Formats: sequence, structure tokens, C-alpha cells
Amino acid sequence: MRAAGNAVVLTNYSPHFNLYMSDILEQPSMVETATMNDHASMSDHASSPATADVATNGATNHVAAVTNEAPVIAQEAAAPVAEVSSPDSLQPAPETKPKKQKTVAQAAATKRSNLTIIDPNVKLGGGYSDAERRELEMLYGTALSTLKDGEIIKGRVVTVTSGEVVVDIGFKSEGLIPKSEFALTPDVKAGDEVEVYLEAMEDKEGRLVLSRKRAEFTRTWQKIVEVQKTGEVLSAKCLRRIKGGMVVDVLGVEAFLPGSQIDTKPVRDFDAFIGRSLDVRVVKINFPNENVVVSHKVLLEEHLQDQRKEIVEKLERGQVLEGTVKAIADFGAFVDLGGVDGLVHITDLSWGRVSHPTEVIKLDQVVTVVVLDYDDNKKRISLGMKQLTPHPWSEISERYKVGDRVKGKVVSMTDYGAFIELEKGIEGLIHVSEMSWTQHIKHPSQIMQMGGETEAIILNIDQDSKKISLGVKQLEPDPWTMFLEKYPMGSKHRGIVRNLTNFGAFVELEPGVDGLVHISDLSWTKKVRHPGEVLKKGEEIDVMILGIDLDGRRISLGHKQVLDNPWDNLENLYGEGKDTEGKIVRIIEKGVIVELPLGVDGFVPISQLAFFPIKNIQDSFHIDDTLNVRVIEFDAENKKVVLSATEWLKSQDRSALEEFNAKHPIPKETLEEMQKRREDGGGEARGPRGGRGRGKKTAAPVTAEGEVDLAKLVEQAPSPKELGHFDLPEEMMEPAPPAPGEELAGME
Repeated sequence: MRAAGNAVVLTNYSPHFNLYMSDILEQPSMVETATMNDHASMSDHASSPATADVATNGATNHVAAVTNEAPVIAQEAAAPVAEVSSPDSLQPAPETKPKKQKTVAQAAATKRSNLTIIDPNVKLGGGYSDAERRELEMLYGTALSTLKDGEIIKGRVVTVTSGEVVVDIGFKSEGLIPKSEFALTPDVKAGDEVEVYLEAMEDKEGRLVLSRKRAEFTRTWQKIVEVQKTGEVLSAKCLRRIKGGMVVDVLGVEAFLPGSQIDTKPVRDFDAFIGRSLDVRVVKINFPNENVVVSHKVLLEEHLQDQRKEIVEKLERGQVLEGTVKAIADFGAFVDLGGVDGLVHITDLSWGRVSHPTEVIKLDQVVTVVVLDYDDNKKRISLGMKQLTPHPWSEISERYKVGDRVKGKVVSMTDYGAFIELEKGIEGLIHVSEMSWTQHIKHPSQIMQMGGETEAIILNIDQDSKKISLGVKQLEPDPWTMFLEKYPMGSKHRGIVRNLTNFGAFVELEPGVDGLVHISDLSWTKKVRHPGEVLKKGEEIDVMILGIDLDGRRISLGHKQVLDNPWDNLENLYGEGKDTEGKIVRIIEKGVIVELPLGVDGFVPISQLAFFPIKNIQDSFHIDDTLNVRVIEFDAENKKVVLSATEWLKSQDRSALEEFNAKHPIPKETLEEMQKRREDGGGEARGPRGGRGRGKKTAAPVTAEGEVDLAKLVEQAPSPKELGHFDLPEEMMEPAPPAPGEELAGME
């Protein structure tokens, strides 16, 4: 700081502050000044002329401040202006006697007694010329121009070091930029004018943040946006491969080139493009993520547009063309005809069966095709390859005849048979019924496999329907023609039970030869409800040949016929009036079925089970109970034995009756009903099921004490002759033979 006349002149200050002070000193006002130790701090405060007071109380060095209160202070000050006597310090103005009443301005002046009041009429430093003033005003306007973050501005290179470049943009401080960001201009030097990107006017440490790389990117991004609008073609260098395409360099910016946009046909080797340069067009820009998508395909399609139009105009059905296989799908292949794609459907690749197009053609293969159809509206071209060769059925009669032995490959199997490919476009069907003379084939996979070769005999050729019937079993002699010699009627053989059905059992006589034993031919004496009651799978049994149907390929067998018919001699054991013993094996609605000695089944009607009325047989009789019975009917021809427990009891003494009654007690409900009948004075006789008798009046067989009178029960029981003839229940009737074809289902 130096003195100039009666004023104070500040030294060691910035041009900005000089300009500011020159403007202030020319105003007719009082100015407060103080010592300057930090020119940067003064520069900051100089940018705010309206600042009232920036001096901080308690600071070591007082900072000069300009206040709007200066004019008031000048008018109200009672003391004269003090002169500065020392160039290194400011002397405070002499104190004046305070008036009794002070104004606000006077109070402020007194409070600021440490400040020196300068006469505004005195020019400091001799003033400025007009030229100096214009230059300072220009610098003043430049320094305080408005700057915003995110702008590209021009700056001047101040210094270049080994790692940084110092750039001045006319701000209060200079910016440091890594030298690596000047990769495109490595020869930058001091004094060069460069564009930089203002990222932040101040960071956390108060430094100016600039970026050369960001400025270059922004300029490039602006150009890319403009190029997308104009459709300009750019050069792109393929850098590396990523998922779905390539990363390319466009004007120094990394862009994405999708795999589908590299060429008009699918690209299979992306690595072949690395390092190559392609002409591209910007097709999409993602502004938020700053992503660019380019395409090389659009340029190729534009080039092929005229060529495609020319080809389409010349297309016609039946035209033979040459093309390259462009893509292969499950349903066919796409062929490039020179800018136009056509589809060869899988069914038009070959006259033969094709599971996948790759069996006939491969990618990039040059093929000859014929135009089958062209849809001008949908721009679809249907092509064919097999149509260029003669149809294999055109000369079928010359190559194949009925009875010929042929060989082919199994190409398909269904539940009803297998298709055999004799040659491309010629297939025959082997029905499951033509696969074996003896076995019952349910599915072709039992004797053959997909893709395997097999021999067959041609059975029929239908040229109109393009069908050929084949047979495998015809390769061998029909074994059924020798069955009568090997298995004569009535001959006995041993076989293995292979399957059980509701109507019988299938027995294997030899591999592939099965016969049916009907359920009625399993036993002479037992009423078999299911073959599982007497047989098991895998069990060996003896059988007799009962019949052979050569046309139907069926053999009827019998198991019981191996033994003599016991019914011829059973009358001696089970004739009418004979007494025997039986075990209850089944309880039915009409009575019980008992097993007699020698395994013979007999029937005891419900009326012949007991003397008392029976409503529910299971209340008094149970499975495996043993009954003493008497035969009341015997029919060897119909295998019928009817038995009676009551008839046997009639011939026994009272102790036998009591023992029977103890084993098979009268149900409580039946006793109550009998007691009620006695109280009513008796009534008509009732049968064992509660039915009325034959009109004979009987007394209730219950005493006054509620005890059963067994003698009366026996006396009132009707005889079998009075009840008449007894029919066998349905459960003991012979089962009906199987329906036609039913036994075949069981053999499967």
C-alpha cells in the first residue's frame, strides 16, 4: 500500500480489484478502506459492489470494505478528513465530541473507528486515461462473464508438464487436465487455444475441473446426432466381439453393431470381422445411456434393392434358378437367389422322408431350385428341389412286384405298424398282424427298432393311393399248418400259465404258441369265479387240446379234461338221501355253497339251513362253518348237488338239535317276532325267510317263559318235497364262453 496525496492507494492487488476501485473512487461518496493482505480475497469481494461489510471482527489484518453507508458517513462526520502519515499503516481519524443525540450514521461511523475515511474528491494514482479505462472495462466484462457447468468453452494452454496440461479459461483460477486426455492432439503446447468441457467451477477442494476428453466426446456426439438425421455413411472399425454382435469405433466413440445388422445373411464367424472396417449408418441413439447402434446391413439392402426388384419382376412359376442356402430351420431352408430369399419347405426337399433339412442340404451350399409359387402381396417365394427329379412312383410297377423279397429301413413306427423306406419316396407298411405267425405283437418296437434294416415280402401294391403292404411273418412257413400234426385233438401237453383274465387262463405250449383254458374247463367239481382261485402266473399245468381254429389262429385247451370226470361216479357218494359233511365256502343271497369231500361244491338253500326263519344268513352262519347235511337233489349231467341241514336234523335226537342251536343261535329279533306271534294266538306257518306257509295253522314254537320249543320247530319245518324243486343259483352256473376277439385281448 502506498500514499498518494491525501488519499490511500492500495498495492499488491489484482486488475479486477483495480477496476472496481477506480469505479468506486470516482463516485462522490465516502469510502472506507483497510489493509490488503490477500488479493484473491479482495477480488472475490470486488465482484459484489453492493456488499455492505465484509470485514470480519477479530481478524488479524483488517480487510478494506466498501459500503453503501459511505455517503451518509461523509455527510454526518463532524471531524475533518484525516491524512495518512505513514505508507505502511492506516491511522484512525481523530475522535470528535459526540453530540447529545447521534444519528444512525454517526453511530455506525463511531463503531467503525478503526477505518480511515478518504476524501472522494481526491483521485488516487492520478486516474486513468480513456484508453486504459476501455481496456479495463473489457477485461472486467470478460472476467465476470457468465459460466455454467456442462459447457464447452475455449481456453488457452498456459503450461504443459509431463503429466498435466494447465489451461486458462479466464476464470479466477486455472484448470489442470491430465495429458492423457490429449491423445488426439499429443503435440499441444503453451499458447495453443483448445476446447475444454467445464465439468465443475469448483470441486470439494475449490479447484476448477476441466476435461479435454469430455469436450472431444461431446463434439463427436453432436456430430453423430447430426449424422443420424442426415443419414450420412460413416466408417466403423470392429474392435471386439460381445454377446449379440460387435463393438465398433465410430468417430472415436464405441458403438454397437448387432450381429443381425452385419450382413444380409446370418453371420456364423464374428471373429473374422475383428480389425476390419465397415461402412455403417447410425440407426439408433440412446441418449440417457449415450449408446449408439449402427448397421451395415441397411447399406447392403439399399444396394440390393434394384437387383431384388429386377429378380422379382422376372419370377414365374416353374422357373429354375440357382441360389445359396442362407439359413436352415426345422421346417425348411431359406435360399438366397441374389438379393431375394425363397423358402424350400422340408416336404419339397426330397421325395423321401426327411426328418430335418440338414439331412439333405447344408449352409452355404449352392443348390438348384424351381419356383413353385410366388405371393406378390406377401412377397413370399415358394421353392422346391424334389420337383427337379422324376417321381419315384412313376415306374413303380417295373421295380417292385407282389411276392418280391425286399429290404428297407424303419423310418417310422405307430401302434398299428411300421413304415419301411425301400428307396427315397417309396415306403411300405408292415401291419402288426403281419409281423408274427404266433406272437401277438402289440407294438412294432417289440421286434424292430427305429433306423434298423429289415426284410419283408411285398403283399400288395396300390399305385393309385401310392401304398405298399409288406409282411415279415411271410418270410417263414406258417407254423399253424403243422399244428394239427404236432398238436392233435385230445392230446395232452404241459404248458406255462402266461396270463389270467376273467374268462380264463392263457397257457404257452411253446414260444409264440398260446392256448386258452376257459374258466369252465379249470375244474370238474369247483365253481371257479376267477382263474386266480386255482392258478398262478408262471405255474406249469397239464392241458388237453380241445380245438384248433386255423383261420382264427386259436387253440382251445382244457385243464380239467386231463383228469377223468368224477361226476360219473359221484352218485354213489352224493345220491339223494345220502348224509355227508360240508364246509361253508361262500354265502349268497339264496343260501350257502359248501365244499364236500372230493372237492365237490354243493348248494344249501336258505330254507334248508335252519328250522327258524332267517332274515340275514350271516347272523347265524359264517364262512368255514361245518354243516351236517343230507342230499335232497343230485344231477350229474348238470353237476348239481342240493343239500339240506334241516332234513339231517330231523333224523337226529334232541341233543343234536340243541348242539346245532348252540352253534347257530336264533337271532334276538327272530325270537321277539316268534314271541309276538305266540301272544297273538299263533298264526299261519312261516318259512325260514318269514314267508307264509301253505295255509296250515300252527302255534308259535315259544313257551310262556320265552324259551324255544325245538320239537315244535322241527315239527313245523316244511319238507323239501313240499317246497318243490330247487334251482342252482346264478353263482353256480357255468360261465359263458368269451366273445369273439375277447381271448385275443387276453393274450396280449
